[in-house]
Amino acid sequence: KVFMNTLKYLQGNEFLLDVDSRRLFANLEELNKISLSFLENFFETVKEHVSKSGSPMNFISTLRKLFQGDLCQTHQIYCLNYTSAVFYLENLRQREDFGIYLKQWCEQNEQCRRLHLPELLVAPLHRLTRYPLLLNNIWKRCTDETEKGFIWSVKEKVEKSIRDLEGKVKWLDNFQKFRQLHEIIIWPQVWDRDKRFFVPECLKQSLRESSSENILSSASRQLLHEGRLTLAESTRLLDVYVFLFDDFLLITKIKRNKKKYGGSDTGFILVCPSLAPELQSFVREGGFCQVLDQPIPLDRLILKNVEPIHITVSSLRNAFLIQHENRYRQCIAVFLLQAQTESAKKTWMSQIETAISNYTKQHETKRSTLPCFPAESSEI
Repeated sequence: KVFMNTLKYLQGNEFLLDVDSRRLFANLEELNKISLSFLENFFETVKEHVSKSGSPMNFISTLRKLFQGDLCQTHQIYCLNYTSAVFYLENLRQREDFGIYLKQWCEQNEQCRRLHLPELLVAPLHRLTRYPLLLNNIWKRCTDETEKGFIWSVKEKVEKSIRDLEGKVKWLDNFQKFRQLHEIIIWPQVWDRDKRFFVPECLKQSLRESSSENILSSASRQLLHEGRLTLAESTRLLDVYVFLFDDFLLITKIKRNKKKYGGSDTGFILVCPSLAPELQSFVREGGFCQVLDQPIPLDRLILKNVEPIHITVSSLRNAFLIQHENRYRQCIAVFLLQAQTESAKKTWMSQIETAISNYTKQHETKRSTLPCFPAESSEI
C-alpha cells in the first residue's frame, strides 16, 4: 500500500501520469479488504473461545463465508495478473523517473522493511498456497465429524482452485512469450530468402496474404530449448539463434537494428520476462531474429553427430549436423551447427532426440485412436 498510495499521490500532482496503477497492482485493494475480513473473523472466533473459558471454536461460519465466497476468486484475479505486472514493472524500472519513485519515495519507508516492490507483489501468491495448510491444521484438531467433513471439502476446493490457477498461469506465460516471439522473429518472403525464385510484382501481394508467419500463434505449441549456435557455411561462420519447439526446429539469423526494439516513442523497451535472458539482452540491444530457412518438422529431421576425426580434419569443434528431408525422404537442406562447448552440444543433441521421440510417440498414439475403416473391395 506504500507503493500504491505513493503512486496515487504523485499522479495527483501530475507525475508519472502514464503509469497504469491497475496493471501494476491489479485488484490489490479488494484482496487486502477480503484478507483482512478473513483474519478479523478468524481471530474473533479465537477471542470468543478464550473469553468463554474453553468453549468449542466454531470456525464453520467463518470458513463458509470466506471460502465459499470471493476469497479464492479474488486471489485468482490477482495471480493471473501477476506475470503481466512483473513484465510491466521490469520495463518501467528502465526509466529514471520511475526509479526515483521506487527508491527514494517508497523503498526507504520503514514499513517496507527493506523489501522491494517485486518481493511485495509476489506475497499474495504465497498466501494462497498456505490456506490448505491452515485448513488441514483446523481439520486435524476438529472433533465433530460433520464439521470435519465440511472443512475437508473446503480444503479440497481450495486445492483444486490452486491447481486450476497453476494451469492458467502456465498457459498465460506461454501465450505472452509466444506473442513476443511472434514480434521479434521476422519471416522473409521466399523471393527474398532465395534469389532463384522470381515472382512478378503483381503477384507478390497474393503470396504475402497466404504467408505462414502466424505459425507461432498456436496456443498449444511449446518451446523446449533455445540458444545461440554457429552455422558453418562454405565461406564463413554465421551466428544463428535456434528455437526447438515440440513439433519443429527453427534456425534464425541474428540481426541488429539501429533503432532499439520497441522504439524510442514508448519510453522503455517491452521485453517479456519469460524469454531467455540471452534473448532478452539481445532484444534490448535492438536485435531481432530473421528466419534463415523454412521450419524443419521433427518427423523430417535427421540428427547426426560429427565424429572427432572430422573435427581435426575440418577444424570443426563441438559440431553436429541437421538434415531436413521432404516427405519423399529426399534431403532438401543440411545445416552444420557448432556449439560453444562440448557440454552445450550434448545438451542440444539430447533435447532434439527427446523432442523427436516424444513427437513420434504422440502421433503414433493419435493414429492408433483413429477409427479403422474396412478395406476397399478389389472389385470396385
